[in-house]
Amino acid sequence: MNSGIQDRNGGVARYYRSDLQKNVAISTEITGYFISTLAFLFERTGVDEYRQGALKAACFLVNSAWDQESSMFPFEYPSNGLAYFFDCGIIVRGLLAAWRLKGDDVFLSAAVRGGRAMLADFRLGRDIPPIISLPEKKALAYQPGWSATPGCYQLKGALAWHDLAQATGDEKFQQAYEKTVAHFLETAGTFLPGAVERDKVMDRLHPFCYFLEGLLPVADRPECAVAYRSGLDRVAHHLREIEPEFVRSDVYAQLLRARLYGHALGISPLDEAAAGEVAAQTAKFQLSSPDQRIDGGFGFGHKRGAQMPYVNPVSTAFCVQALALWTDYQGGLPAASIEEVI
Repeated sequence: MNSGIQDRNGGVARYYRSDLQKNVAISTEITGYFISTLAFLFERTGVDEYRQGALKAACFLVNSAWDQESSMFPFEYPSNGLAYFFDCGIIVRGLLAAWRLKGDDVFLSAAVRGGRAMLADFRLGRDIPPIISLPEKKALAYQPGWSATPGCYQLKGALAWHDLAQATGDEKFQQAYEKTVAHFLETAGTFLPGAVERDKVMDRLHPFCYFLEGLLPVADRPECAVAYRSGLDRVAHHLREIEPEFVRSDVYAQLLRARLYGHALGISPLDEAAAGEVAAQTAKFQLSSPDQRIDGGFGFGHKRGAQMPYVNPVSTAFCVQALALWTDYQGGLPAASIEEVI
């Protein structure tokens, strides 16, 4: 809350460059994550500062970030003329978190508007185009790198449709989510390793965990439970192999979180020793500094023994939630609801 990662207008920077001592551009996606994170923290602590920060970010998305001409949430603010399917899903889920915090239908209406735009402009064919241009809304040609190519990670973006269906009762949203689940159950097996270079495989573990998170509402279905358990094993395997050279804090956090939810849902018994080791590794990424822009945040990762110069709000959010859920498990408390997954 005191790091300056949230701008005065309510928007949130993608990350802080500790080597350059500056924030990068405001990201609508990261602003959505920020809302979900502060909503989670407020529900746990009752600290009103978290609630106010979340609502300020939500107001930014509604009043400033939404592109009226395109009827779409652009990738960055000010708009760079692009919109991402995945990012829009994170934004919608953030707005729903703000709606649950305040009960203000302005946030629900904005979430519905965003969800409908996703249905209309990222057409569900054989694949979901990851990026479209604005205002033309033309799918961009696929590029190297997971975020510019369709893949199973997009299921977490589609999770917004499931959440909207729960909030509104609109079956169109649930049908779109179900269609996406069916598609990615067929294709997820090819996502890992997905690259020869070990660093790139580590980078792909992060979005593959998004696929597992997107499965959570249906993880009790036999075919989904099999995919979930297999996915956990594959992430753990690649993580063990590559972590001495390069490791991301968010991968540790996402794996821990996925294991805890899998256990809570009764589909994947928890290996407590393995989970405890992942929790210990996750905690090591928290930073201590006299600089309030850094202090308490979580670093992005370590490469070849050196800390990478990114203090990342999403890495911080995932690590905080994962460690909180681990503390709950150790204390015998039930897991947080699926809708609270950041």
